[in-house]
Amino acid sequence: MPEIRQNIITGEWVVISTERAKRPSQFARPLPDASAIPVHDSNCPFCPGNEALSPGDILRHPLSGTWEQRIVANKFPALTNVGSAQRTINGIYRSMEATGAHEVLIEHPRHDLILNKMSIHEISDIFRMYRDRYRQIRHQQYIESIIIFRNHGLRAGASLVHPHSQIVATPVTPFQVRMRMELAIRYYDDHGECLFCRTLHDELHDGRRIITDTEHFTAFIPYAALSPFHIWIFPKRHVSSFDDINSNEMSDIAVNLKATLGRLYTALGNPDYNFTIRSSPVRDSRSEYFHWYLAIVPRLNTAAGFELGSGMFISSALPEESAAFLRSVEIEV
Repeated sequence: MPEIRQNIITGEWVVISTERAKRPSQFARPLPDASAIPVHDSNCPFCPGNEALSPGDILRHPLSGTWEQRIVANKFPALTNVGSAQRTINGIYRSMEATGAHEVLIEHPRHDLILNKMSIHEISDIFRMYRDRYRQIRHQQYIESIIIFRNHGLRAGASLVHPHSQIVATPVTPFQVRMRMELAIRYYDDHGECLFCRTLHDELHDGRRIITDTEHFTAFIPYAALSPFHIWIFPKRHVSSFDDINSNEMSDIAVNLKATLGRLYTALGNPDYNFTIRSSPVRDSRSEYFHWYLAIVPRLNTAAGFELGSGMFISSALPEESAAFLRSVEIEV
């Protein structure tokens, strides 16, 4: 019988459709031919030797010599660092200049290398670049929220194959972030504990939806996952802002993320996905009620009329079965 579950962190209700449910293996597709993507593309603006095709470095690692990661301004930014955050109000019409930041982290010199095929050290360096740039941006004028995200594959919105992710800083707190903050505050006021810490405690105790558990992080499919194989990776240490991540945690999240993405890659045939780091707003970076985390959303189905008309989602995968399926997959270490 179908079941409606509530995701207590987002407040959203999800229809878990057992009548439509697929076996986890039915979401798989054949692995793509890796040889179809070249190691280097002379036309790619992110490949070594083509640096003139992308804007100058904002941050790079290492600072001199051959680069391993670069952060550059987005060539077609959604927000720019000019203007002010002055709001214009004319009756019901409100606007402001799109001041902020929109940058690209080029994750690796190789054009063909996907994230879960990188080494632990390379993935850890990517998170170090995220953290260092996050710390720099948060001190810029007008910035209220910083969003780090990665699009993998065409269905996830990736326009370039070369491994990269993006950092966007906005002069407002997005409504979705604000709503989750309000739910977290309400839970803390009612129960005297962090909602995210409690969720992690209960998921570890239950165990059925756990995918990858490492020293500092746990990857699991939420009880009311909005879509098939939707995954959250929670830090075990309570910390509300991503830029408080320490060196040991950066190494460990690299281990956890490589394993988790490796399971998705092997089990589902390298699915398109988005991941995003959800962190507290800049002005509220030290709180007892919010807890940063990383969300992975494989693009396995498409929202249709019911989702658009109701704001609810129908998931054709049972979180417990999906997690068990991923745990059973043998992956490269």
